[in-house]
Amino acid sequence: MKARVVFGMSDQYALTPPESTVERRYALRTVKQRLHQASFRQAVIAAYAGRCAVSGLPEALLLDAVHIVADKDEELGQPVVPNGIPLSKIHHAAFDAHLIGIDPDYRLHVSDRLLAQNDGLMLESLKRLSGGVIHPPRREKDLPDRDRLELRFERFKAAA
Repeated sequence: MKARVVFGMSDQYALTPPESTVERRYALRTVKQRLHQASFRQAVIAAYAGRCAVSGLPEALLLDAVHIVADKDEELGQPVVPNGIPLSKIHHAAFDAHLIGIDPDYRLHVSDRLLAQNDGLMLESLKRLSGGVIHPPRREKDLPDRDRLELRFERFKAAA
């Protein structure tokens, strides 16, 4: 068995691919999965007619049902549509990293960290979100809960 330790930036040309099947093997892992996730995802995405609430992207295979307040929060983290927002994979990652936020009035905010960067179309599309509003669900009763959004938005502001 070989091991390689590198300090600092690695030299990409010095990296070699695995040479044998032993080096390319997989590990079996046990993961915890929320049993309600499939029904939560289906309900949230259906409430928004299969579109991302931020971009309007109409491809369900590229959407996640994102909890506004994590389901580990006993009081506000229930798997209900008002605690969910359908987001594309990139918007989900940005929301979870507090790079984009949604205030209780459904306005979109972009972190100063992203706004200060200049690099390509994807970043520019994220930056253009600032000041916009989410695409609402079809029914008013499915709108994101304002109290949950306020809690989540406070975390976005604190991460700045």
